[in-house]
Amino acid sequence: VRHVREAVRFLDGMRVLEGAGVTTYLELGPGGVLSAMGQECVTGEGAAFVPVLRSGRSEAETAVASLAQAHLRGLDVNWQAFYAGSGARRVELPTYAFQRQRYWLQLTGAARNGSGHDVDARFWDAVEREDLESLAGTLDVDDESAWGLVLPALSAWRRGLRTQSEVDRRRYRVSWKPLTDVASGHRLSGSWLVVTPAAAGVDDAAVVGALAGRGAEVRRVVVEAGADRGAVAGLLAGVESVAGVVSLLALDEAAGVVATAVLVQALGDAGVGAPLWCLTRGAVSVGRSDRLVSAVQAQTWGLGRVAALELPERWGGLVDLPEVWDERAMGRLVGVLAGGAAGEDQVAVRSSGVFGRRLVRAAGGNTGSWEPFGTVLVTGGTGALGQRVARWLAGAGAERLVLTSRRGPEAPGAAELAAELSELGVEVSVVACDAADRDALRSLLAAEAETLTAVVHTAGVLDDGVLDALTAERFETVLRAKVDSARNLHELTVELGIELSAFVLFSSMSGMTGAAGQANYAAANAHLDALAEQRRAAGLAATSLAWGPWAEGGMAADEALDARMRREGLPPMAPETAMAVLRQTIASPADAALLVADVDWERFGPAFTVVRPSALFAELVETRPAGPAGPTEAVGGSPVERFAGLGAPELERELLGLVRAQVAAVLGHDGSEAVGADRAFKELGFDSLTAVELRNRLGAATGVTLPATL
Repeated sequence: VRHVREAVRFLDGMRVLEGAGVTTYLELGPGGVLSAMGQECVTGEGAAFVPVLRSGRSEAETAVASLAQAHLRGLDVNWQAFYAGSGARRVELPTYAFQRQRYWLQLTGAARNGSGHDVDARFWDAVEREDLESLAGTLDVDDESAWGLVLPALSAWRRGLRTQSEVDRRRYRVSWKPLTDVASGHRLSGSWLVVTPAAAGVDDAAVVGALAGRGAEVRRVVVEAGADRGAVAGLLAGVESVAGVVSLLALDEAAGVVATAVLVQALGDAGVGAPLWCLTRGAVSVGRSDRLVSAVQAQTWGLGRVAALELPERWGGLVDLPEVWDERAMGRLVGVLAGGAAGEDQVAVRSSGVFGRRLVRAAGGNTGSWEPFGTVLVTGGTGALGQRVARWLAGAGAERLVLTSRRGPEAPGAAELAAELSELGVEVSVVACDAADRDALRSLLAAEAETLTAVVHTAGVLDDGVLDALTAERFETVLRAKVDSARNLHELTVELGIELSAFVLFSSMSGMTGAAGQANYAAANAHLDALAEQRRAAGLAATSLAWGPWAEGGMAADEALDARMRREGLPPMAPETAMAVLRQTIASPADAALLVADVDWERFGPAFTVVRPSALFAELVETRPAGPAGPTEAVGGSPVERFAGLGAPELERELLGLVRAQVAAVLGHDGSEAVGADRAFKELGFDSLTAVELRNRLGAATGVTLPATL
């Protein structure tokens, strides 16, 4: 009663404990409220507040973590009580050097004893198999007829629930978060380059004026259309001590994304290490009322996401500007360039504020499935993904399939595929038609216009390579297959008045998040995602699926690439699951563009951000740390600090150990022991992409800026 009616005196209590020498406080309660309050009460340094439970987090993990924190601070933990009932016992440590590595999965106690979740698993397995005998025995029900009505429905419900869970777990969408800290009062300092295309209609006066009016010394660099990297590097010759580079090259849509890629290369050739910021106008949409204007400029966003991964030390970010470049918009642009949006490198400036790009989970729940009918056109229909789509369409109700590819009936396996689909009762035409050839595609669409109800664009070409090695021709090869074909399909179906129930674009995760070594492919797929948003805003059917890797085929069907993706947290998806996602997503009115991937965030998140932090995944619960950083993370300082004062032999040994550890991480080895110090890098399995990753990792580990040619 006194506690309720009188002052609690929490502060006084904490100060008494502090005076008695208490430095570790363990909170027993439903959350961490008292720990937060306690930190405001103590006056000394080094006190730790450890809540045993945290709201919204696993109770078991939080409790064990609290014991671990207490143990690390020197408190005795009663491990006998902790392990009571588990069968654990104390053992003596071996008296010899003992180290081994196990590769076998360990059975849990529940699995060995047939208890807990294992019992549930066996029961539902029997339900899904509709095993009457097993269920009758398990539940001690002799009358099997009692199951006759409910078991098929229960089995179907269970399978549907499992499938829906698998679908929901793999779907993500882009969201835009308001950034409240970006004000228009920021100022710049130093020399800034503004790189402008020579094309008519691109006016950089507002940007130049905004930078110059807020403290920057501005130098304009005008780039002619078609200029190669040597010519652009020549324009940059003699540039020194630059604080930042702002590019407007993306605004010249005739030059396309290639001009920006050339600038990135030329900056490296000229030795300009200042951060590069690329500006676009209307290349993204931050909400329903904000129309995406330019799918072409969206290509630069795909390129930029890759540049951030390959060239983290000299990449600034992407900023999309509104149609009207008024004083408020320019002030916010300068705020972003000046660091007002700390940690943000994918930003949209609008009249309503500044927004940061985020990846979030797409809304779950079964919204129904799209059912194909009439004639469906599949580009790339004889490829690995196109064949899977064709089989699904044939089994789902399509009456006629038109499968196109550049080789048509001459493509490997085309005749066998047509025969297989025909046996399913579907009329099939395999046609040699390059969808990037506008005239050829118009003729095909006109012939099918009366019955055509859906288009699925799966065609694509890979030509991977690090950004510094890509040429205009390598961009053109990839853009032609993806972008030109998609644009033709969109414009010609509208021109011919063909009403489609589905317009499906097979995009890639690389365009939505970035993937080192795929700048041209990311640019092409970013265009597809933007095109889908444009069509949907215009009231037309459109769905773009940015796929992660597929198992058993697709463009990730390479053993080395498969192993690398698994190691980095992107295990290939089962095709059946991908088809389930496809079926539901086409029917969903919510999002025009979705990322669909099986992501192991514990692996993917750290691997993606190892050399450059990213706010893109900040809203995903799976990527947030489970608790405050442990005390061991800061031990030892940076390598540069640890190496200071070492003699030559010790320094060489420590540096070699550092390099071997980073090599092992890049190549996926469990430890540096697998990396022979006397073996050549190419002999170890390095290529241009892994070399870039190693350079970036070494730079991040040492804090030393390393040359791009290393």
